Amino acid sequence: MTSLCFAYYCSGHGYGHATRVSAFARHLKGLELRPTIYIISSAPQHVFEDSINVGVTYRYAEIDPVIIQPVAYCVDRRRSIHALRSFLSKKDTVVQQEKRWLLSIGADCVLTDAAFLGCLAAHAASLPSILITNFTFDSVYSYLATSYTDHLPSGSWCGGLLVDEKVSDEPISDEDIRDLVQQIYQGYRCADFLVRLPGFIPIPSFFASFPLPAPSWTDQEANKLLPEVVHHLTKSLAESELRDTIPFSHTATPNKCLPRSVIQAPLLVRGITTVPESVYTPAGRSRFLSSIGVPGHLHDPDETKILVVSFGGQVFRKPSSSRGSSTGHSTPGNTTPLKRNFVDLQDHANADEASLSRSENYQSRALHTIVTPPTTKQDTLLAEGTGYPNAVTTVHAKHTTTTGISYCDFDAMIISSPTPLKQAVLELEPQLLPDPSWIAVMCGVSKEQWAPGDGEDRLPDNFFVAPKYVYMPDLTAVADALLGKLGYGTVSECVDSCTPFVYVPRPLFVEEHGLRLLLGQQGVGVELSRAAYEVGDWAPAVEEAWLLGRDAKAKKRETGRLGIDMDLRDKEGKALASQVTNWVRAWHSGLL
Repeated sequence: MTSLCFAYYCSGHGYGHATRVSAFARHLKGLELRPTIYIISSAPQHVFEDSINVGVTYRYAEIDPVIIQPVAYCVDRRRSIHALRSFLSKKDTVVQQEKRWLLSIGADCVLTDAAFLGCLAAHAASLPSILITNFTFDSVYSYLATSYTDHLPSGSWCGGLLVDEKVSDEPISDEDIRDLVQQIYQGYRCADFLVRLPGFIPIPSFFASFPLPAPSWTDQEANKLLPEVVHHLTKSLAESELRDTIPFSHTATPNKCLPRSVIQAPLLVRGITTVPESVYTPAGRSRFLSSIGVPGHLHDPDETKILVVSFGGQVFRKPSSSRGSSTGHSTPGNTTPLKRNFVDLQDHANADEASLSRSENYQSRALHTIVTPPTTKQDTLLAEGTGYPNAVTTVHAKHTTTTGISYCDFDAMIISSPTPLKQAVLELEPQLLPDPSWIAVMCGVSKEQWAPGDGEDRLPDNFFVAPKYVYMPDLTAVADALLGKLGYGTVSECVDSCTPFVYVPRPLFVEEHGLRLLLGQQGVGVELSRAAYEVGDWAPAVEEAWLLGRDAKAKKRETGRLGIDMDLRDKEGKALASQVTNWVRAWHSGLL
């Protein structure tokens, strides 16, 4: 047997693709017959550094369109479709360029995650192609036709940015994008082998069940997968009907020698550093935390808990509140108390300035209100010029008073209006961290974001900024909880390290539904509404996630300290690499 040559196409959309491509490339390079591997991507070279270090060659190329995101969890539908249309207008030219390049390097197979153009280029060069992913972009673009609206009215805040009239969340009709989506779909149809990763959704180019358009997979009002789709995703591959092979054209051997097939892959994730020791050991943990600027007195995991805030390579936007961490008192096992000002709404019709002045010393009442931006399509119409709904919603809440400070344990985020009840609205005081035992490490923070002085824009107490190229698997393993957007890279690293994940949803990314299922299976995910994230009200979700996952995290740290199963992901990855290379060899043997 001779060594194989792989061209590995990697989508430039999001670091999740890049991190798992780099991880699998390393596994391929760990085989006895080390293949030649080229990674082709518009993602920056540094995110592939761990695979480049073992001999992978990186080549920059714009090989897929982009989803336009004002911030990490918002989508501009019309700009995204404009970018797709622009990319497709030059698709045929790029395919021919890639075909010539594949032939010039003597490629044996194309791997792609999940750039459809790689499948088209392989097909044009009469080469097999393998799709390695948990979703495909035909579904992503198709889902932009969903009637579910990601509430982004002009004048509201998104990721700390004021949304202007150029940001569009108006649904796009399926008729307007069907032909564009079909071109992507036909590209994926050329793939011969699917390595399906955890966190998957329907992949219509391979499976006959649940074809496009993607919005038909969900309850449009609730933006949740239909029960029959969930059932499809949980049944075995043997029960699934696959679509037929697309034969080569313009070749002497038009019929492909192997039928299309699918395998379920283990989690593809970058491993933590183990030399000279891992971050699960006291010395390794202390060395790593020192390297990112956390002082020594905060290194003991029994004394200090760490929240990592990361949004997948995008610049972090400061919450709309600049009050600092606003930490209160926390008792494990209970919902984190939020420091609030309260007013009695039962008598709001007759409220006056005198009654409002009593709110600081307010005693037990049944109904209270807080002000938050609207987050769903079911919210009432916006009051003109306010960015808030017209209706008032109340919720029953327990109330206690300690040392003159009012606290309340809310069961749910609620929405109210500042307009009709001017006297009944008092300012929300958000709480970033559950209590003073927590610190936060921020990723993707620019130098200009926080002033270094003592003004209101300074970095909150107990907050630290991670270096630009911090190795995220180590940082995630150190964390007691992680706050970020819902994407494969973060989900996989949290699952691998048993780190509770507080996620801000991305409702217009259909991939989210598969990742939610994965987090549910692992029991490490807690959702934080965008409204709560924007105002810096993180503490309740952070503590809830920590309480849910602390036992699993403690066990992971103990086994990691003892070195147990530290090579599990490597073993799984190398086994998958062997399966893939054996399939490629069988393909070429069939052509002899």
